[in-house]
Amino acid sequence: MATLILVRHGRSTANTAGLLAGWTPGVALDERGAEQAAALPGRLAGIPLATVVTSPLERCAETLAPLLAARPGLELHTDDRIGECHYGDWSGRKLSELSEEPLMRIVQQHPSAAAFPGGESMRAMQARAVDAVREWDARVEKEHGADAVFLMCSHGDIIKSLVADALGMHLDLFQRIHVDPCSVTAIRYTPTRPFLLRLGDTGDFAAFERRETPAADPAAPQDGPGDDGGAVVGGGAGAV
Repeated sequence: MATLILVRHGRSTANTAGLLAGWTPGVALDERGAEQAAALPGRLAGIPLATVVTSPLERCAETLAPLLAARPGLELHTDDRIGECHYGDWSGRKLSELSEEPLMRIVQQHPSAAAFPGGESMRAMQARAVDAVREWDARVEKEHGADAVFLMCSHGDIIKSLVADALGMHLDLFQRIHVDPCSVTAIRYTPTRPFLLRLGDTGDFAAFERRETPAADPAAPQDGPGDDGGAVVGGGAGAV
């Protein structure tokens, strides 16, 4: 069956502000995110993409703009099912404030039981995303052949949940997965099982470098998984 390239959107203004964006309108790429998007066509230059599917949110459209400009004949489709998790009343709030909410412990340690107030459950988020991927995978194979490659531009929690599904992991383990902004994850689906070919590939190892950071400021946006072992809900801002 076809191979899926999953691209998380580039770094956004919400990422750098430490906000949980969700479906909040007007969240765009920041300067670093625009640079990441501009580099994407070169990173994918050797891959013959059959089609592109995107989340309807602005930060994904901006991430794909340079790639679509470089490949004017490439078809673009929008699918709400790979849009960001509906965080409901949590949308637009600071992650530093949300860390004090009792629900955050459930989101971190037992996400299959987590449902956001006024939003959706994490189980529902994963189910709709997996349904979308499976349907698009079958469609791409039917229209372009079993060796076809297609791309989806989505969001951190969506991509993590898709990786968990591909690996046969329970959703309660998906917070162990991390994908940086504009990272590339690849999954090849077969009739019997999926294969994870790449995970969160940016070609940048800056996140592993030792750097001095002010540890005393709990409101500072995190670059990756929290130092206490918690995952940044929504995906984090990546390495600066």
